[in-house]
Amino acid sequence: MSKRKFSLLASEALTFALFLLFMVPFGIVILNSAKISKEIIENPVGWPGDWRQMFTNIGLILSSPNITYWKSFSYSVTITVLSLAALVLTASMAAWILVRTKTWWAAMIFMMFVASMVIPFQVVMFPLVTWLKMVGDAIGFPLLRSVQGIVFCYVGFGSAMSIFIFHGFIKNVPLELEEAATIDGCSQAATFFRIVFPILQPVAVTVLILNGIWIWNDYLLPLMVLGSNSEVKTLPLAVQSFVGSYVKQWDLILTATLMAMLPIIILFLFAQRYIIKGMVEGSIK
Repeated sequence: MSKRKFSLLASEALTFALFLLFMVPFGIVILNSAKISKEIIENPVGWPGDWRQMFTNIGLILSSPNITYWKSFSYSVTITVLSLAALVLTASMAAWILVRTKTWWAAMIFMMFVASMVIPFQVVMFPLVTWLKMVGDAIGFPLLRSVQGIVFCYVGFGSAMSIFIFHGFIKNVPLELEEAATIDGCSQAATFFRIVFPILQPVAVTVLILNGIWIWNDYLLPLMVLGSNSEVKTLPLAVQSFVGSYVKQWDLILTATLMAMLPIIILFLFAQRYIIKGMVEGSIK
């Protein structure tokens, strides 16, 4: 066996081993979603006695007055869609202006966005809640416990990475296209929306998917902004309804977790090639 072939086989074996390792938590969730709580406690990694128990658990979740699954699902979809639409629009425009403005302050603003990516959310989460309450009281519109408030937060926290990705792609867009549009009478806004924004489709899909996975699965930010007792609940917060002070319904917790994961997993499986395509085109275009 040649050295090259051995290296290829070794890398493939390592990749497969890592795949199995990362799939273990997901497999445990699937196994335990087809059990009752007693079975989970006694043998959490054992094979389910009856796979039909999964459908029983799903029925209990859909009919449970504590979780209101479909209401939480609609809130998750609404918050995710609004946040992604605002993120793509604002981040692409900001990145375009920062790329085309050849001044020191534009470079400084971009570096501030990049630097903000390393700030942990835990550092700002308590000041964030205080600030949202103060601003909401000042404008007469509550930002806490509202869809608008959580969307505003997601746009703020997601802008740094989104601008960074758009910035790298826009640098490779020929300036001559925009100059030709200006000569033809296009305003700055028309140049962006008619010329630049359509070219950004591959990287925009990448930004949508990366931020969509984060927003859909996020738990800590909705917990801080929406609260656990609010009527506005995303799916991760709704799953918490099965966790009591003295009793934890592990069968319903894990089944609800699986139901919350499936939509974003399906989306990722169908759209993963766009992530790679957007990253590659943004780096070597």
